Amino acid sequence: MIFSYRKLLVRLRFILLFMTLTVVLYQVMLVLSSWIEPVNRYRTPAGNSVKVFGQHEHAALPESGRMSDRLRLFYWYGE
Repeated sequence: MIFSYRKLLVRLRFILLFMTLTVVLYQVMLVLSSWIEPVNRYRTPAGNSVKVFGQHEHAALPESGRMSDRLRLFYWYGE
């Protein structure tokens, strides 16, 4: 069996270059993904700002309520 050192060196150089570029591309993608990631909207506000909660407290009508009550709630909540 005959081994060509020139081909072996070319293949090793190709593999080394491929692995290096793969690692560089991976690092670039990590930086871009952290840059593109949306800001956490639910974090604690900084400074003089106040965090507002949008929870509605309302009396629930029974399912057997009148149709006019259900229609009024429909228009009131805008659903």
